[in-house]
Amino acid sequence: MAIDPLIELRDVNKYFGDLHVLRDIDLTVGRGEVVVVIGPSGSGKSTLCRAINRLETIQSGTIVLDGQPLPEEGKPLARLRADVGMVFQSFNLFAHKTVLQNVSLGQIKARGRRREDADKRSRELLDRVGVADQMDKYPAQLSGGQQQRVAIARALAMEPKAMLFDEPTSALDPEMINEVLEVMRQLAREGMTMIVVTHEMGFARSAANRVVFMSDGRIVEDRIPEEFFTNPTSARARDFLSKILKH
Repeated sequence: MAIDPLIELRDVNKYFGDLHVLRDIDLTVGRGEVVVVIGPSGSGKSTLCRAINRLETIQSGTIVLDGQPLPEEGKPLARLRADVGMVFQSFNLFAHKTVLQNVSLGQIKARGRRREDADKRSRELLDRVGVADQMDKYPAQLSGGQQQRVAIARALAMEPKAMLFDEPTSALDPEMINEVLEVMRQLAREGMTMIVVTHEMGFARSAANRVVFMSDGRIVEDRIPEEFFTNPTSARARDFLSKILKH
């Protein structure tokens, strides 16, 4: 199928001091694709995710979102961040605002919606991620899984073109992981463009269109899940899978 590119990285390099964390990264993510990024710790997965949102600046190369190069600063950058939703390992919710206020805030500030309209949209999204009954509570009154689902609703409220997930379940207790992954699976089924950094191989296998395996700052493999999991071509990927799939 012809890919309609939404996110394109070309020859992207990133250093932290002398450490070369992203090496000549080429990656194209088509509209509606779910790309899962896996690999050992320190392989550059999170940095890759954050570079797409310009939370990390790159030293060389280009990143294009929906045909537009990433803006440097100011209002265009804020607009870009509204177009690319990001869900982190930590939930980053405002502790002193209710769940409903958390989800409405960005819509009012960045999208210029009236509060009534924002709240209506927020209620719909909280219902969609299964936490509508928690909307008047504060984040600290929610479980980790509920907080992460609120964070997903908050990102969706901006009507993003794509969603980036940076290890969204790694801070959660095991019994909460699935409730978050289920919301993400649903988004995938609805055609949301997603880049997901995760250790959850079951999710990679079932929800991804492609698995990108990173090691030492490079993309080593970029293949459909079935091929990657049954027949990885690189020794590094085989080694990684043998360690992770034993558990």
